[in-house]
Amino acid sequence: MLAGALLILVPLFIGFAFHLTNRRLLGWINQCVEGLVYLILGLLGISLGQLDGLADQLSRMTGQVFILVGALFVANMLSLWLWQRWQPMTLEDDDSAEGPMSYQRLFLGAAKPLGAVFVGMALGYLVLPVLTWVEDLASAALMLLLFLIGLQLRNAGLSLRRLLMNRQGLGVACSLIVSSLLAGLAIAPWFDLPLMDTLALASGFGWYSLSGIVIGDALGPAWGGVAFLNDVLREIIALALIPVIIKARPAMAIGYGGATAMDFTLPIIRRSGGLACVPVALASGFILSFISPVLMAFFLAG
Repeated sequence: MLAGALLILVPLFIGFAFHLTNRRLLGWINQCVEGLVYLILGLLGISLGQLDGLADQLSRMTGQVFILVGALFVANMLSLWLWQRWQPMTLEDDDSAEGPMSYQRLFLGAAKPLGAVFVGMALGYLVLPVLTWVEDLASAALMLLLFLIGLQLRNAGLSLRRLLMNRQGLGVACSLIVSSLLAGLAIAPWFDLPLMDTLALASGFGWYSLSGIVIGDALGPAWGGVAFLNDVLREIIALALIPVIIKARPAMAIGYGGATAMDFTLPIIRRSGGLACVPVALASGFILSFISPVLMAFFLAG
């Protein structure tokens, strides 16, 4: 298992080593990443659809997802609140912060990953024969996805030194990491898993396309489904939460978005909180995006 877990990290670091300047190539990479995400989620859905005793598995998954989401929400918000109290992040009146925005497009975007999984489940359950190569294809697609994401992170026009030296961003990320692992420790007795595997489940930080496949490959498609639903629900909750609390508690609003703070939830952070929130969101999202596969590989190898 150790070798397989370490393979998760190799493509990410290889991709991060390459600096690209061709904007057309970078645009093509962005399109490939989006396509691979939906392919991987569709394959996860097929694996779920072909589980024996699917109805019982889904019933069990629902309870596990609610425990995981609830525990992480409470732990993350408490930890981020403590960080906000210790190192207050205040937002001055900022003309760049805009008023309420239409959430329809944002929530539709968050629902698309769920749609990809449900389509895959329907195909796996109703149409396709048992496909033994689905997990191998999903693993290969994940390796390619991580390589391309490494390229994206390296060529996002962000200074690694400035990201890691952003005090608020680093504090927000560390608060989320520590509180998520503590939540994993707290709920371990309710999960029929070794402790290290439960900690891996808690280490997705909103990166659903990674956690669903990595956990599914190591622990089976049912647990992969739990990891995916946990992280996609974090994204949906963050979309609703950010505009409500970002003025009073910006660190909490940015932090709960997890790894998505540097991409999917960044527009709502920018619109609701103003430009002052953007460096913190980019720094915390970058750190969490980089540490998530490292932690999952470490815990799954244990």
